[in-house]
Amino acid sequence: MALTLLRGIRTPTLFRRNAGLFFTTIHPPLSSFTTRAESAQATESKAAPKSIQLATKEAAEHKKQGFEAVIGIETHVQLSTVTKAFCSCPYNYGSQPNSTVCPTCMGHPGTLPVLNAKVVECAVKLGLALNCEISMTSKFDRKQYFYPDLPKGYQISQFDIPIAKEGYLDLDLPVEFGGGHRRFGVTRVHIEEDAGKLLHSESGSYSQVDLNRAGVPLLEIVSEPDMRTGIEAAEYGAEIQRLVRYLGVSNGNMQEGSLRCDVNVSVRPVGQSKFGTKVEIKNMNSFSAINRAIDYEISRQIVLHKEGQADQIVQETRLWDESSQKTFTMRKKEGLADYRYFPEPDLPEVVLTSDYIDEIHKSMPELPEAKRRRYENMGLSMQDVLFLANDDNVARFFDSTLEHGADAKLAANWIMGDIAAYLKNEKLSIDEIKLTPLELSELIASIKNGTISGKIGKEILIELIAKGGTVKSVIEEKDLVQIADPAAIEAMVDQALADNPKQLEQYRAGKTKLQGFFAGQVMKASKGKANPVLLNKILGEKLNANS
Repeated sequence: MALTLLRGIRTPTLFRRNAGLFFTTIHPPLSSFTTRAESAQATESKAAPKSIQLATKEAAEHKKQGFEAVIGIETHVQLSTVTKAFCSCPYNYGSQPNSTVCPTCMGHPGTLPVLNAKVVECAVKLGLALNCEISMTSKFDRKQYFYPDLPKGYQISQFDIPIAKEGYLDLDLPVEFGGGHRRFGVTRVHIEEDAGKLLHSESGSYSQVDLNRAGVPLLEIVSEPDMRTGIEAAEYGAEIQRLVRYLGVSNGNMQEGSLRCDVNVSVRPVGQSKFGTKVEIKNMNSFSAINRAIDYEISRQIVLHKEGQADQIVQETRLWDESSQKTFTMRKKEGLADYRYFPEPDLPEVVLTSDYIDEIHKSMPELPEAKRRRYENMGLSMQDVLFLANDDNVARFFDSTLEHGADAKLAANWIMGDIAAYLKNEKLSIDEIKLTPLELSELIASIKNGTISGKIGKEILIELIAKGGTVKSVIEEKDLVQIADPAAIEAMVDQALADNPKQLEQYRAGKTKLQGFFAGQVMKASKGKANPVLLNKILGEKLNANS
């Protein structure tokens, strides 16, 4: 009852109305709690973004110079639960500021958190997918720090006993970057709640606080410092995104903040076992940005080492600026002691059973790594494998096409070629088109058995993608059955030769490339329905009859 009353009065008493939305406004100077990179960037020239290939090449050059990078990543994954971690508030991206809040997630005195069981399920699922040891008993802790968007003055997290630990992630690097298999260690996966969000005014004179995100459940994945190049780090992040989407625990959308990667980078002389001073980089909203930010930071630190100024590399948080392609100091990094962790007194331990973990394990889908290995065993190239396994929807479509009897390589070619091009042009996903896996398999079979030509197949494909239907009905409706009668094709070849005596004379004088011209004339006359194999055989015989 008390909670209902507080919900009823919270809007008029807690928030100031501004342009139709509700905000809490903070008026102290912005610089008291954040450093804006823009002011430092005003005098910097804007550089064109470097390609990933160039960044990879530079990373290799750094090693030749006698230095190597040591890279680790902290990834925050926002869970796709209906309600927040410790209260019944929903969270919908894009909601009006402070419209999905309650006394609990705003940290009001007298309120108590209640753990969302779905959060634990997601954590166990991701822990198993990352080959981690699941803690049968874990606990929550209070991580103390002040920031205006942290209403309680602390964050509920897990410190010394995370829900999962000591795992690893396997991935395949893209062929264009040298390929190869990599395994990166995962230190831990722990549950925590998100903070709110600061909305800074253009003038920088005040900031407004949106607490919608406060209390949203997160899983933080901490990697081992096993990466050495920007491309490895970027691919690690992409594989985490792929994994959470396959599992259905998060949409993984970086642009919405559902997946955030903070990168720790240090540089040390090759052969030195001791780590250098690490720098954390934030504000990267794409995997290519992660790669470029790491590349810049490696270069910056190597220059300082070579100039004898290694002491200027300090443990700090830096922001990546896309426009200038540089990192800038945001704030000095806090140490663990600054957070003053202690056990959360208002939440009991999380105690799991073997049966609970086994049930979750049984419910998990085939994961990206297992899917890649299965596709590889089919004889598909690594380029095919990486494309097909990248998106769970594409992989399901491909697998279903094979279940209907299609050849794996032919199905992969159609999906990666004409279908992918259509999806890109129309900005659609494969589950939004009207083509079904069954009809793709029928289309492949119709081309293979000679009912239609490959060219006609492409026309039918576009029809099926846009309008649906069946291959058989489209062939019958448009009279697209391939002409495979040798006599009919021979008559068309004779007519093409008779209509083009000049080109025939040139062919027989040695200009043999004109065979393609005659084939085109026959295809035009047959409206693309002439069997190309039979056509070329008959045409070749006719053209060379007098030689």
